[in-house]
Amino acid sequence: MKALILAGGTGSRMRPITHTAAKQLVPVANKPILFYAIESLVAAGATEIGMIVGETHREIRDAVGDGSRFGATVTYLPQDRPRGLAHAVLISREFLGEDDFVMYLGDNVLTGGITDVVRGFREERPDAGILLTKVTDPSAFGVVETDAEGRVVRLEEKPARPRSDLALVGVYLFTPAIHEAVRAVAPSARGEMEITDAIQWLVDHGYAVRPTVVTGYWKDTGNVTDMLEVNRSLLETLVPEVLGTVDEASELVGRVRIEAGARVERSRIVGPVVVGARTVVVDSYIGPSTSVADDCRITGSELEFSIVLNRSRIEGVGRIEASLIGRDARVRRAEHIPRAHRLVLGDHSSVHITD
Repeated sequence: MKALILAGGTGSRMRPITHTAAKQLVPVANKPILFYAIESLVAAGATEIGMIVGETHREIRDAVGDGSRFGATVTYLPQDRPRGLAHAVLISREFLGEDDFVMYLGDNVLTGGITDVVRGFREERPDAGILLTKVTDPSAFGVVETDAEGRVVRLEEKPARPRSDLALVGVYLFTPAIHEAVRAVAPSARGEMEITDAIQWLVDHGYAVRPTVVTGYWKDTGNVTDMLEVNRSLLETLVPEVLGTVDEASELVGRVRIEAGARVERSRIVGPVVVGARTVVVDSYIGPSTSVADDCRITGSELEFSIVLNRSRIEGVGRIEASLIGRDARVRRAEHIPRAHRLVLGDHSSVHITD
């Protein structure tokens, strides 16, 4: 069974972080989101992977390589611009051949993996398999309506008036029947070839579409709020370990991982927290659900429920929470009066000031 990972999106809702980084490579729990998708596919036995890439293709290629580090082989499939999930299948026809395949959105996280789902699909082999979960705001997703027997009746992409609270999770399973379906659909009002339309075509033409409601944690990491929530969820599975150094004046509480070369001095860290390699934490507090990446420095500060990316410095700023701090950022306290906030912000930045 082959796999198709979509990693070509521009990440407009994650700006300014995605001005300088592919959204699929932004880390949660100190690992790029994309890597979780690859690992799930490999664990399920789908090791021959086609990866749809766009304008961030060089960064994706540098991070993933040929896939051997994951136990996979990766073929890169360029897409000139995002044209919809059905279009991604359409341009992957030669790579996919006549094989069944899993399509996985590269910015989605599904805890617990997909091994059982893939096994069930192989055993029953419907024409398509879709994963569903109940959501509070269906209008933001592809929505699926089922009948009293649980059969798929209707699919609709981001409907203004949803007929159901069942949303499509970003993992799909297909037999070669999908190729005829994607050739049959036209671009939607959004200008994209929707996979919901292609699956609807399968339903309308009598093909078997098997829905599975997932009970595990799933998130589409499309914005900062979702990123922080995924980070929190993944850190709940953290295995505590101290590979760096922690002095006697410091305290580690709960699930805390200190990576090799990191140093903690006169600080308190309450897990789940991961502190990256060669990062220095001095006279500070780091609270639950926080990931600090490699080569950072945190001094005289408090940090909680946040993500800090590589090489950033946080110095004497009091308490920071619910924040995503990008690479090479510097956050520090102003040393002179009058008291004022001095900001250098990129496009699409968001700042919340309390005083």
